[in-house]
Amino acid sequence: MRILIVHNLLWSHYKSSVFQALQQLVDQQTDVQVNVLQIARNERSRASLEAVTTDVTPTYHYNYDLLFDRFWEDVSLRERISAVFQHARSFRPDIIMLTGYYDPAQLLLLFWAKARGIRVIMQNESTAADHQRSGWKETFKRTIFRLCDGFFCFGNQSADYLIQLGVRPDQILLRKNAIDNNAIRHEYEQALPKRTQHQQALGLRPNNFVFVGRLIAFKNLPLLLTAFAEAQKQSSKAPLWGLLLLGDGPEYEQLQQQIDTLQLAGSVTILPGRPWYKVPEVLAMSDVLVLPSRSEPWGLVVNEAMVCGMPVLVSDRCGCVPELVQDGKNGFVFSPDQPVQLRHLLLRFMNNEADVPAMSTWAKKMIAPYAPEVVAQEMLNGFKHILTT
Repeated sequence: MRILIVHNLLWSHYKSSVFQALQQLVDQQTDVQVNVLQIARNERSRASLEAVTTDVTPTYHYNYDLLFDRFWEDVSLRERISAVFQHARSFRPDIIMLTGYYDPAQLLLLFWAKARGIRVIMQNESTAADHQRSGWKETFKRTIFRLCDGFFCFGNQSADYLIQLGVRPDQILLRKNAIDNNAIRHEYEQALPKRTQHQQALGLRPNNFVFVGRLIAFKNLPLLLTAFAEAQKQSSKAPLWGLLLLGDGPEYEQLQQQIDTLQLAGSVTILPGRPWYKVPEVLAMSDVLVLPSRSEPWGLVVNEAMVCGMPVLVSDRCGCVPELVQDGKNGFVFSPDQPVQLRHLLLRFMNNEADVPAMSTWAKKMIAPYAPEVVAQEMLNGFKHILTT
């Protein structure tokens, strides 16, 4: 069995950890080969988050070809088509996994594969709640999905969306998403003993809520700031609690202005984005993750926080909620349109009304099945299933 995976970006650590785990499984079998085509190095908007290679930087080992060592935006469609087809013909796959349906180069590869009897698995991250879903685009997706033999999804909401578009439930072979649990946990545990030292160096409060992600509109950060400001007014323990926003993006100035207007300058800190393996350093200075997004196909930062044993407050629009967040056990779910709900939840932690040790235990237990090794095994099982049915 020859497996070809077509992926957009080399700089995508959570995918790389899964690809490495898949490679390790394949290496144990003499009749299976896998190769990953990484089309581009990164997206321009995420260039500042690229890791600087050092002796301690996590690295991943799997068979891949980087087609273009530059930003995705700088690779033309003609170049993508030529390179993808050249490598596909050379590798002669029995089955191809495509990243998605929005790249014309990969759609052409889908048609090419079907004409030659090559099986195709499509990866899907989207959910019905991501955008307004109607019109010709949905009809187009139905047509494309009919050509695919199987699907790998980021959770049940992603799978449900495909089923709405006519995909059979038995065609959905994976409903999980994973990060490098071991690397995240290791970095967190390394940073935790220096928690107070790092907090003092940055002028932070001893306890902190934390958001991790890009500072963009659908992340819904104005609601978080408003809810936090109101919670501070209602808690006698407010001086012990701060809020960290870790990330860069076009809403920085607007958020900074809101912080000033709400008089939160001493309790809210915006930290610049950093490579993924340095995020645990910020989590180690924090206590509770908050993800207030109005739209989120999954929300991998929830995985990261749970691996570190942190309670999570997550919007019900995030795709990971059905799988990863059990209300009252490892965190709480709220509506991204209701700041009062979020305020009440923030107050539960500020007033010591939440059982944080128990939530920490539940978080670690619940995230265990969402590991690269588990996802890789289910992927390999899916490839084999498609080729034997």
